[in-house]
Amino acid sequence: MSKKIAVLGTGAIGSCVGADLAKAGHDVALIDQWPAHVEAMKANGVRVVMSDQDLHTPVRAYHLCEICTLNQQFDIVLLTAKSYDTRWMMEFIKPYLKPDGVVVGLQNGMNDDAIVGIVGYPRTIGCVVELSAEVFTPGLIQRNTTHQTTWFGFGELDGNITPRLRELQQIMSCVARVSITTNIRGAKWAKLVNSSMILSVFGMLGLQSWEATDIPEVFKLCIQVGRETMAVGAALGYPMEPIFGFTAEELMGSNDQVVEKLLRAVLGHLGPNARKARGVVLQDYLKGRYTEVDFLSGVVVKKGKEVDIPTPANAAVVEINHQIRLGLLKPERFNLQLVREMLPQ
Repeated sequence: MSKKIAVLGTGAIGSCVGADLAKAGHDVALIDQWPAHVEAMKANGVRVVMSDQDLHTPVRAYHLCEICTLNQQFDIVLLTAKSYDTRWMMEFIKPYLKPDGVVVGLQNGMNDDAIVGIVGYPRTIGCVVELSAEVFTPGLIQRNTTHQTTWFGFGELDGNITPRLRELQQIMSCVARVSITTNIRGAKWAKLVNSSMILSVFGMLGLQSWEATDIPEVFKLCIQVGRETMAVGAALGYPMEPIFGFTAEELMGSNDQVVEKLLRAVLGHLGPNARKARGVVLQDYLKGRYTEVDFLSGVVVKKGKEVDIPTPANAAVVEINHQIRLGLLKPERFNLQLVREMLPQ
């Protein structure tokens, strides 16, 4: 019997995932809170433009208010919403999750504990995502990583390799290259190293990845941010886990070497779309909406205080992003000077 799947929060990432699952013949419902996007998907399906393909896929799309009329429960809920929407979306979908169903958070940040708090430990699977995409027009997605350069890592929170994990790997193989890990928390923190130094930093500077990594001062700040994030993860007891398809041997070396490899990996995965791609924090600023910085670098600062690890670079980046949100600053390169003035000499 085919699994009933819900993709909850179908922005750029969710739309790509939902379209691929639908194209592969899975029983999948795309659920979102953006009315115009849902209506566009209902009328014309989802168009996903990549460097190597232009896919137009019919999908079953639903407004949040329509889910109560389906009279069904889901085996798998793929949560692709913003981190700050995790808790209320979990409360929303909980009645529609089968007793033996599972929620998989395909998100940035460390949100598994929030998911567990609502649907329970046995019904939660962790995931690390490397899929770059953006949506500004309803129904139209620019996917910056191809199927070959998109990568997902899945893992049970207790580290076991289970039949449902293998099944999930098989289902999601139509979307990306998929790995299974016994150290999902370590893998998610490794992704947070990457996210803290790319999404939060590049967003506050208003820069695309290819621009930012070519500026020595920005590159230096990224390395400092990533070094702090690695130190906090180590203090929390998260063993570094290879991500993005790296092997353990490829991520050996000093912290700075590992951080630099993670930083440069993103540009490699973007390939021909490197000069088009914009990080999600920058996308949110362009849309005039709340960013996930508090769930990225903000988590590093919070956890750093808990384990007594200084995180001045992450703290400065968070503060500049807060000022941008308040309208006191704009996302621009000048903010690099403000960060430098905030850091210890």
